[in-house]
Parts: sequence; structure tokens; C-alpha cells
Amino acid sequence: MNVPKIAKPDWEENEVKGFHITIMGKSKQIGNHNSTRKKSIGKTWKTKRYTKHLDEIHADMKPSSAAKLLKQAVDYDVAGCAQHYCLHCARYFVDAKALKEHFKTKGHKKRIKLLKDEPYSQAEADRAAGMGSYIPHKTVEVKTQPIEEDME
Repeated sequence: MNVPKIAKPDWEENEVKGFHITIMGKSKQIGNHNSTRKKSIGKTWKTKRYTKHLDEIHADMKPSSAAKLLKQAVDYDVAGCAQHYCLHCARYFVDAKALKEHFKTKGHKKRIKLLKDEPYSQAEADRAAGMGSYIPHKTVEVKTQPIEEDME
């Protein structure tokens, strides 16, 4: 006897790992632990407000690299086409007015204060471990960068 095959409904078939399936009216999500589609939430939270570290900014404050950062070529992917950059906070601004207002903010003033301490070096770490004589921590003079008045 020839019995016709009955097609299975779509809701009975298991789908690819990481997707939702429906079995008899219930929705069930399968296999989310090793999903490559999503970035982990912890990684997202840690890198959301990432800023440069103070030793990186001290390296940027050297005259050769500071000149390159303050006179960058036009880049349409960055705010203000990379023409208005705060060297101490490592931030781009839309226009010169916003940059000038930023110089008055609490965040900028805190960053200037933090940058006054000289960054730690390997020689200082060795002295702290007892491999040399103690030398007091030095301070660096940091002033807010000059701004060109190109506003109309």
C-alpha cells in the first residue's frame, strides 16, 4: 500500500543554534552561550568610556607628536573633521567654540591636575623595590593648549 507522506509543520523543526524555535505555541531560545554573533556585555561596559591613559597622553604632549595631533588632516569620520582636538583629554570637538567651552569644564581641569605628576617609569619602580636610592616624585608643568581664534 502506498501511504502519502505528510509534511511536518515548520514549528516542529529545530532551527540553527542561537535562534528561537516554537514548539506547540511556546517560544524557546536555544544555544546562546557560545554565540559568536554577540559581543559580551562585560566587554561592552569596560570599553564604553575608554580614554587614553595618562602615560599615553604624556607621550602625546611631546612637541613632535603634539604638533601632529593639533594639525591633523581632515577626517570626516571624527567629530569636527579632526580639526578641534583637546590634547590633554584626547577628545575631538565639533567646533572651536565647543573646544573653548571644554577648557572651562571640571573634567578638563581635573585631567590637567592629574597630568602634573610625572608618569611612572621602570627606574622609579626599581627604586621603590630597593634597587637604588629614593628620588622624590617630580611634577611637570602643564598648561592648557593655545587655541586659534578662527571663529567668525
